[in-house]
Amino acid sequence: MFQHRFGSGAANLRRLVGDPRLGDPLTAVCHTLWYRPDAYFAVPWRGRWDVEGGGPTMGHGIHQMDLLLSILGPWREVVAVAARRARPTDTEDLSGALVTFASGAVASVVNSLLSPRETSHLRFDLDHASVELTHLYGYGDGDWTVTAAPGHEQEVAEAWAEGPTGRPSGHGAQLSAVLDALDAGRTPPVGTAEARDTMELVAAIYASAFTRRPVGCGEIGPGSPFYERMEGPGAPWPAVRTGAAA
Repeated sequence: MFQHRFGSGAANLRRLVGDPRLGDPLTAVCHTLWYRPDAYFAVPWRGRWDVEGGGPTMGHGIHQMDLLLSILGPWREVVAVAARRARPTDTEDLSGALVTFASGAVASVVNSLLSPRETSHLRFDLDHASVELTHLYGYGDGDWTVTAAPGHEQEVAEAWAEGPTGRPSGHGAQLSAVLDALDAGRTPPVGTAEARDTMELVAAIYASAFTRRPVGCGEIGPGSPFYERMEGPGAPWPAVRTGAAA
C-alpha cells in the first residue's frame, strides 16, 4: 500500500515542487515516532527478521518514507544508524538516517517505536515556503500547514489554494485511483519501479547502519547480503527469541 501518496495534500505538494512560487526543495524531515509496548511483541511473529522483515524502518515508517520519496524524487545516498534500545525484539526498535536526494535536498528520517507521544511528521522546506504535515495513521487537508517566506505570502497562498482538496489519505484513496485507472484503460499508479525505490531505501538504511558506512542508490544488488534480507548477514546485537533469525 502507498496510501499516503493519494491524499489531496500530497498531490498538491507534488505539483508545486519546482514551481517558482514555492521553489525547489532544500531540506526535509520525515519522522515516524510511534509507541509499541513490550506486550505488542508477545505475538510470536512480531519483531522477527524472518517473518516481519524488519522493525519500524520496514514495517511502520515505510509509509512516511514512501510519501517523502514521492515528493522529493530519487535519492542518492544514505547514512544511517539503527539500534535495539528497549523492546524484546530481534529487529531494531529505532533508526535514524540522513538521506541525500538527486536534487541535492537532504532529509532527516527517524523511525521509532519508543515514542509515547505518537506522531507522524513530515516537513518540506523549499526556497519560498515550508510545507508541514502532522498526523498519525492518515491525514486530511487540515493536517497540512503552509508557511511562506517573508515577501512571498500572497503567491504561496494562491499557489496552494489552486490545488486539489477533499481527499484524505488512506487505502480507499489508493484503491479509488487504481480502479479509476483501470476503468480508463490507463496503467494503475505506483508501479513496481517506484515500489522498488522505496524498498531499496529501506534496505540501504539497514545496510548503512549495520556496515557503518554511506550506501549509495543502486549499490545493493545481487550478491549483496542486504539484497536477500533486510538484516543482511545479521544485526549487530544478539537474537532474543528462540528459533528467530540471528
